[in-house]
Amino acid sequence: MDETRRSDRMWAVALAAGLWGTSALMREPLARQLPAPTIVLYEHLVIVLCLSPWIWPAVRALAAAGPRVVAAMLVVGGGSSALATTLFTAAFTLGDPVTPQVLQKLQPVFAVLLAVLLLGERLTPRYAWYALPALAGAWLLAFPDPLAVSVGGARAAALAVGAAVLWAAGTVLGRLAGTRLAVRHVTALRFTIALPVTLLIALATGAPLTIGAAQLPLLVALALVPGLFALALYYWGLSRTAASRATLAELTFPLVSALVGVGVLGAELAWSQWAGAGLVLAAVTAMALSRSRTGPGGVRAAEVPAVRR
Repeated sequence: MDETRRSDRMWAVALAAGLWGTSALMREPLARQLPAPTIVLYEHLVIVLCLSPWIWPAVRALAAAGPRVVAAMLVVGGGSSALATTLFTAAFTLGDPVTPQVLQKLQPVFAVLLAVLLLGERLTPRYAWYALPALAGAWLLAFPDPLAVSVGGARAAALAVGAAVLWAAGTVLGRLAGTRLAVRHVTALRFTIALPVTLLIALATGAPLTIGAAQLPLLVALALVPGLFALALYYWGLSRTAASRATLAELTFPLVSALVGVGVLGAELAWSQWAGAGLVLAAVTAMALSRSRTGPGGVRAAEVPAVRR
């Protein structure tokens, strides 16, 4: 076995993605007890406390990085972390625990579109062969009866897709900030900037700022396991894993999401939703596997690395 194969960390990427899929175990029961802004506020508070040794060096690095990077990090923290996570959590109060997580797999599609708008990348006609099936699959997945959409179902899907769009913006702008900042600084700044924004969202929506002692263990587990630990493990694994292998490894995320939702949380999906989930995964995986050294399938530009919550 050669050195490259021995040092491959695909297993770490797969484990991290699987941990993301367990978030519904904490987020879904919490969403039945607390408003989404309260959950997200405490989720970010726990992570910021853990990252506190790196906050001041990160702020100093940001101050020296220039106004473009500062603006990018403000959007990443306020939008891609605080608001996106709030929308994602709120989706659990309106729909089943599987659909919001699998709809998150649309993030690469939106990331490419935003890279075109914000970074000047160019699409080729081939991109439609990936985007259109992915969007069609998302529609099938989001609604048990895709020809009779309820208001509640539409709201849940819109919240989940809105979160995916904001996370995609974080991918693009995080890439921009990453050209001037270390990964640990981007991570620390992301959650530190997000924390006061989550507080403002909670105050603006009238969400309570206090929680019961019984809810604290789930909040800490949510912040540390599918949150901070999974993100750190993902970056560690990605540094030694080829993009194509990482893409396949990340399929543990929707797989674990479905197993948790159906097997543990009692979710029931129609056959058309299972078909839609398969279509989304196939389209996004095909797009990622087609990435060359010059860019993702259908895009003439440098590859945009995946960034998770």
